[in-house]
Amino acid sequence: MSDNRYLETLYPSYGQSFAMEEVLFRAPTEHQELIIFKNERFGRVMALDGVIQTTEADEFIYHEMLTHVPILAHGNAKRVLIIGGGDGGILREVLRHESVEHVTQVEIDDQVIEMCKQYLPNHSNGAFDNPRAHIVIDDGKAFVMNCTEKFDVIISDCTDPIGPGEALFESDFYRGCKNCLTEGGVFVAQNGVPFMQPDEAETTKARLKPFFADRTFYCAPVPTYIGGVMSLAWASDNAELRQLSSEVIAERFAKAGFKTRYYTPAVHTGAFALPQFLIDRLDAVE
Repeated sequence: MSDNRYLETLYPSYGQSFAMEEVLFRAPTEHQELIIFKNERFGRVMALDGVIQTTEADEFIYHEMLTHVPILAHGNAKRVLIIGGGDGGILREVLRHESVEHVTQVEIDDQVIEMCKQYLPNHSNGAFDNPRAHIVIDDGKAFVMNCTEKFDVIISDCTDPIGPGEALFESDFYRGCKNCLTEGGVFVAQNGVPFMQPDEAETTKARLKPFFADRTFYCAPVPTYIGGVMSLAWASDNAELRQLSSEVIAERFAKAGFKTRYYTPAVHTGAFALPQFLIDRLDAVE
């Protein structure tokens, strides 16, 4: 990282850099190295430990797809659990569903929430102050391992499996999530860019197998996460939930009564159509 450029260090032989028009915040938090800066094309950008986490320009794609796909597929989600997601984008999108009565968000680092409220306010758009939102500062794995509550949908908006985010890709975490789900519930999670990180999808599918009857992935193209489409993990005991027609999803979406910028019912159903190279690698896991 030079004085005016930020070089992402996720991959040792390939990367991207951002011109930093202005550094808004830079400091080590209790758990991570956090920086928020302005970029002419992507707006405000947040990075943790050398890895870009979110940008103002394209966050809506990621947050809409990680939220509306499981909630609308479930069809009757009243209680939602978010693991991570300190920028507030997932919380914002979940709360757009008036049918959701209660949202618990578990974030390990309260400083991430506070800095994002100050420097990325459009991500949360006031969601942290919503009376349906309950914020818990805790380790996500510890929370689900000890949780006695039940949720219809669990969304793991975690960092890559390095540092504090590594525990959210382990079997114990998935076991805890399964125990927290209601019957017929849905678990989804960020799962990297399969062209660049194919081992993540393979490992996740294998680790989900003991706990969920139906395990797959769906995709979303998020420009910030370079290397091709992003894969989002999907796990449930009801395979029919990811096979609903776009007409059924469209009816539920219309009833929800809000507009989106990327998500559509057709995108929802099409997102489960995986590229062949990923299918081949996932089939090898079975």
